[in-house]
Amino acid sequence: MNGRMSAENGGTAEAANRKLRSERILRAEGVPSFAALPVIETAAEAQKRSKEEVALRTLCLLFVAAKGEGLGEELVERLLESYELRPHLTPKELAFVLDNSPSQHDRIQFTWRHEAAWTLLWALGFVSQLGKPAQICDVSFAAGTMAERTTSQFIEDSKLRPIADILDQADLIYRYHWAVRNARMKGQQVPAALEPGVTEERHYALNWLIGYNGQAWDCVTTDT
Repeated sequence: MNGRMSAENGGTAEAANRKLRSERILRAEGVPSFAALPVIETAAEAQKRSKEEVALRTLCLLFVAAKGEGLGEELVERLLESYELRPHLTPKELAFVLDNSPSQHDRIQFTWRHEAAWTLLWALGFVSQLGKPAQICDVSFAAGTMAERTTSQFIEDSKLRPIADILDQADLIYRYHWAVRNARMKGQQVPAALEPGVTEERHYALNWLIGYNGQAWDCVTTDT
């Protein structure tokens, strides 16, 4: 169950039109949609995060994803201090970063955060477009956006997109994710070559960007 409303139950024309645009994109790509899936938040309802907040969250995600891929402990400690990320890591992230022998499961889970970081890099203008969630992101490019800059330079170079653009992507990924989950629930092949992991991480990041249900990063849900 999610906290969103159907267009008939109070959703505005803005939200209803956004839903229609998303459904047109899905039809063109051969992705099934569910007409009764609610509209999402409007620009007036969504939480508008600051450029600095999004930039710091992006750096944290790139950092924990690199640790997931096997970044050495010495380098982990050095980056933690040089980027001054410790205050901005969530409790789960910090526990993982400080664990000298994390489980393979945890490593895999945090490596997937590259996809969430990619979504935030798009929101900050480093990535030109997201496109259909059908393939993994360019990890080397994503890592390079951090490696080439200090924390202050990264924030300075960030240009947060308008909330309307972010909401367009949030609405679209909500419907992509429904199609992925619906296929899996029915034991069917995921449609239109959608990548389930990429889809889920994007949905997670976009829900955080718009403040869905006011959830902190570690507690974000991806209802469909």
